[in-house]
Amino acid sequence: MPSIISAELTVRGTLVSAGDVTIDGKIDGDIRAASLVIGEKAVIVGDVFAEEATVRGRVEGSIRARKVQLCATCHVEGNILHEAFSVESGAFFEGNCRHTDNPLADAPELIVASEHKASPVAQTAGERRPPPPPPSVQAGVPPTKPAGALGI
Repeated sequence: MPSIISAELTVRGTLVSAGDVTIDGKIDGDIRAASLVIGEKAVIVGDVFAEEATVRGRVEGSIRARKVQLCATCHVEGNILHEAFSVESGAFFEGNCRHTDNPLADAPELIVASEHKASPVAQTAGERRPPPPPPSVQAGVPPTKPAGALGI
């Protein structure tokens, strides 16, 4: 069963899934998934990386996938790098399209959650993390009291 981003949902940031994803909402960021279906009302502003990508909605960014299918309702503005490519009559595509044996060769890798204990969700290398604690806490030194603090 795929993960679904519904039409009422807007996501800002990188979306990463090792499984299947269906998007009907808006994504303002990059997507990395095994299998991706971009629904008719979906809007993606960012780059797409997938084994298989079926596009029915709008993509403003590049698509890199082994198998790309542009459906009649799609609107794609960006470059496509693919191994297999099909386009239905009525699809809108503006950009460059190029065949390659491995379109995902330079794609960002998934980082497995077990490698990063900070989050149970798979992460990308460029994901923001909370800042480290102050040096005094890192070194095991108790924080100092501000001047005038009561030592009760």
